[in-house]
Amino acid sequence: MNINEFDFELPEELIAQHPLKERDQSRLLVMNTKEETIAHERFHQIEDHLEAGDCLVLNNTKVWPARLIGEKKETGAGIEVLLLQQEGDTWETLVKPAKRVKPGTVVTFGDGRLTAECTKVLDHGGREMVFTYDGIFLEILEELGEMPLPPYIKEKLEDQDRYQTVYAEHYGSAAAPTAGLHFTTELLERLKAKGVQTAHVTLHVGLGTFRPVSAETVEEHNMHAEFYHLPQETAEILNETKTAGKRIIAVGTTSARTLETVAGKQENKFMEAKGWTDIFIYPGYTFQGIDALLTNFHLPKSTLVMLVSALAGKQFLFRAYGEAIRERYRFFSFGDAMLIHSGGNNE
Repeated sequence: MNINEFDFELPEELIAQHPLKERDQSRLLVMNTKEETIAHERFHQIEDHLEAGDCLVLNNTKVWPARLIGEKKETGAGIEVLLLQQEGDTWETLVKPAKRVKPGTVVTFGDGRLTAECTKVLDHGGREMVFTYDGIFLEILEELGEMPLPPYIKEKLEDQDRYQTVYAEHYGSAAAPTAGLHFTTELLERLKAKGVQTAHVTLHVGLGTFRPVSAETVEEHNMHAEFYHLPQETAEILNETKTAGKRIIAVGTTSARTLETVAGKQENKFMEAKGWTDIFIYPGYTFQGIDALLTNFHLPKSTLVMLVSALAGKQFLFRAYGEAIRERYRFFSFGDAMLIHSGGNNE
């Protein structure tokens, strides 16, 4: 498949620059893939589409304040460093401007409280950086770092917590699992009272989020691996949900990719698993782990719009995207949501 099959025109003014004041007041486009119908609602109405016994799978990763603004030690030139993946005090990073950072370059942050030396230029153009500091790295990072918002968001985020889900727990992501940003604690409590279960997985969002698809065909693209963990408790909840004939609803493409990674290891049964996944889901893929998906609206020609096309059907998805554009939905990370499902249980 040619990559241009997943392109679409999006007016720039529909790219949401800030989150709504109330998380659950965003709009919700509901796609029923069985009937091929589209409905327009508000996110808090998600409970009307969930039944007792259904299971929402939430990615509890937490975003590092991973954007650091420093200066080159030798010249004082400004350098921006985005932390992606950690191994001890060594980090895989993206730097800007990259041409100023070569092996041996030292960058300082916070008047020298934190320093980083470039040790390697990586294949994707990033840099391997080794950090030196006194104290606890995370405490220094929380003081000096900023939330790494996507490049299409031009406005400053006043409340850093709005780029975290209310259930974020484990630091490790370079970007938020944005489908979960719509949930409030109160909404989750209402769903629990209705009998809807929640289960947690962890997938730390990494370089793949920032990497464009440069191949001419979908099949030629290679995904960047990301760390995931599906705990034993979650595996048990998911197996019970399937046995009861209820639905597993992935909250976000990161949860979906985690579930499909694990489901592919052992047919019709979930088990505790952790490791690295580079699963790439595009039309033609047969889903084994999820029954429905809650997600945001994604970038043209992105791997995420390909994943959603695989579940909804490309033609139906692009019809829904066209309607969302006509109805002036807000797109991308701080934008509105969509629920893709095939109706009620056992249909």
